[in-house]
Amino acid sequence: MRCRLSVKYSTVLTMTPEDFPYDPVYGDAYNSREREFERRLGHVAGWLHTGRTRREAGRIAFRLALRDMIVDLHDALGRFITAVIEQARRNCATLWADSTYLQPAQPSTFGHYLASFGEQAARQLDKLQHDFEWADRSPAGVGGVGGGWIPLDRAILAGRLGFSTVGAHTRDIMWATDGLADVAVTAVQCATTVDRLAEDFEIFASPNFDYITLHASLCRASVLLPQKRNPYALAVIRAGAGTLIGRATGLLISQRTPSARTDNWLHAYGEVTSAMGLATQVVALGAQVVATLEVNVERLAAEANKNFIGATDLAEALVLAHQVDYRRAYRAVGGAITAAAKRGADSVSVSDVAAAASEVFGFPVSPSAELEELVCDPTQAVFRRVVQGGSSPELVLEHIEGLERRLAVAARWREEQRRLARDAEQRLIEEAESLVYGQKGNLAEDSEY
Repeated sequence: MRCRLSVKYSTVLTMTPEDFPYDPVYGDAYNSREREFERRLGHVAGWLHTGRTRREAGRIAFRLALRDMIVDLHDALGRFITAVIEQARRNCATLWADSTYLQPAQPSTFGHYLASFGEQAARQLDKLQHDFEWADRSPAGVGGVGGGWIPLDRAILAGRLGFSTVGAHTRDIMWATDGLADVAVTAVQCATTVDRLAEDFEIFASPNFDYITLHASLCRASVLLPQKRNPYALAVIRAGAGTLIGRATGLLISQRTPSARTDNWLHAYGEVTSAMGLATQVVALGAQVVATLEVNVERLAAEANKNFIGATDLAEALVLAHQVDYRRAYRAVGGAITAAAKRGADSVSVSDVAAAASEVFGFPVSPSAELEELVCDPTQAVFRRVVQGGSSPELVLEHIEGLERRLAVAARWREEQRRLARDAEQRLIEEAESLVYGQKGNLAEDSEY
């Protein structure tokens, strides 16, 4: 059969969806494209879907697009971790009162607090790379559900499309949706990691705390109240994380149907891709918040000596100095705090601790130099914490260096995936164009098929 190729064929690849001659009379976009190719190429266009269902094209396109979105979120998360690392390094020795339930817990460093979010985000990088492996499997050439008679080499098809491997089972690669749930949940976790920090920052940025100041570009002035400086970016992050939880939940519910159903996938394309896009925006905004953050070092240091913040360290010092069990040391420090509180003091004295310890232990306790130092300056305990991952500045910096190494490995993986995808797409385009153009680069006006 002879088919005359139009020069317009070369414009299809760059044509916008609005310019393509879709016609609803054919039912959907897939059929419209097939009709247009048939108009241009003749019956040879009928070979395009040999051994392939309509959904195969959709699954292939979705997985290719999803891979790109996973890499984009991976990139945004890397930038968030970088911002956290930089702030944590600057504040590795910034003393503050760390808290649980918003109650004073122990003196610590603000850099240690910040780095904990870098650790969480680094785990999400690993999860995204695992999700990428699921998306990077080719569904090309699987037929309906069980394969077909047409001898299509699935490995060659996967290679041409830029997939690293083929799906191991024809029905699974076409219909399974567990990977969709994994991707959506990972997107939620990435955004939630940033959201946890934003939740804290909204409290810390309030005048009652005054721990931090957000950059002016991330705030919004009240129209009515001249004194207000609303941390608007934090609200955007919180709302985005909440929306993502809803989308992931909806996706999980829609999967709870019999297998190989359209409703498993009907909204999944849009829900998963929109979730990935929103998560990327949320994480990118979080990176900007952290990168431009101003930390009120003096205010943090002032709060680090209040509210009997060194109580735990005093108890541990008693354990080490007098070889008593922790529960008795705990009660001794509690007794000292009670005595101080009764006289209206917000810190214990050395005599408070010695008297309470002598009563609880049953033998006289003389204050040691270490105990006197901790009573006078509870924050000194921060510099004595040598447990791996602890809050002393040296250990904070050690942890940061580990995060940087992990981040560098993740960045190399990300760039490699982008390169592989870009090269595969270019090879596929060149292979397709070679079928249209002559050996010398001229369009073949008449071609035999």
